[in-house]
Amino acid sequence: MNPCHQGGPLAGLRIVEFAGIGPGPFAAMLLADMGAELVRLDRPGGSDPYSKTIVSRGRPTVTVDLKDDDDRAGTLALLDRADALIEGFRPGVMERLGLGPEIVLARNPRLVYGRMTGWGQEGPLARSAGHDITYMAVTGALAAIGPAEHPVPPLNLVGDYGGGSLYLVAGILAALLSVGRTGRGQVVDAAICDGAASLMAMFSELASQGRWSDRREANLLDGGAPWYRTYACRDGRHIAIGPLEPQFYALFRRLTGLDSDPDFDRRDDPVMWPTLRRKLETLFAERTRDEWCRLLEGTDACVAPVLSLSEAAGHPHLAARETFVTVGGTVQPAPAPRFSGTPSAIRPPPGPLTLIEAIARWSGEGSFRS
Repeated sequence: MNPCHQGGPLAGLRIVEFAGIGPGPFAAMLLADMGAELVRLDRPGGSDPYSKTIVSRGRPTVTVDLKDDDDRAGTLALLDRADALIEGFRPGVMERLGLGPEIVLARNPRLVYGRMTGWGQEGPLARSAGHDITYMAVTGALAAIGPAEHPVPPLNLVGDYGGGSLYLVAGILAALLSVGRTGRGQVVDAAICDGAASLMAMFSELASQGRWSDRREANLLDGGAPWYRTYACRDGRHIAIGPLEPQFYALFRRLTGLDSDPDFDRRDDPVMWPTLRRKLETLFAERTRDEWCRLLEGTDACVAPVLSLSEAAGHPHLAARETFVTVGGTVQPAPAPRFSGTPSAIRPPPGPLTLIEAIARWSGEGSFRS
């Protein structure tokens, strides 16, 4: 993989990103990796984007004062030439700046107007502050994660990035396909609370069938099942096991010497789960994490080491796939997903750019606007 290869499946796509935090910039990073040409607009005195070389990779930042008439006019001129925009302000902010959808889409009817918020553009909480943990809390996602004693936020992966960034990217790309058919752009209202709720679809289905309990550590995939959880090893590091299917479970038992213990025949009986967990805790404490990996990893027993972020890049599988790459001396995740004909890439760090230069750069027609 060439991490700085030019092109990508979104080559020719022009996107204006209004600087923000969290899910908006991450969505912009994904689109830039896939070849879109982005210009990031930040306020004077805003945070230095070049100190965040991973999430802000692949796109230049232009300083603009959106309360200044000339800068606002220049921003509108840039949006006239864009295919999409990303903004993550509270509802009403872009409208007060004179950059709301009504004005912008009247000038550029083909524009896809991507809005990234926690609560969405409407509803009782729409103008309230919040963060990933609060959006997850009201959707049922947070209540389902963690030990029985209390919920635990899974970093901000499920809300900000899973329910936010990925849904915004999907929405923008879907709206661009619609532009190709209809010639008309539209607003994409990507709310983290909506996306996090959508991510819970499988568990909503299980609950509707009476197969999911509201109690944590009482279900198949939340650490309740003894064969789908993590265990401490002799060296204090952890191993993750997940032999869900019967044939994988049988292999797991055979390789670990548990096939002769009749208690493990009753794996689907929740009454037995505390007993099975205790036995597995004792078993895994007998060897180090790496010793268990030499026995089990790479087999259909579905076992893997729990690696720290600093360890992950050195894992043989991830190293072979170049899942992590080093660019400018910084180790970072490579673009995902992968494309066979138009590979994604991390672009070289862009040089300084002014608003006038950004407008001039986009003076011609792009492939997404033809």
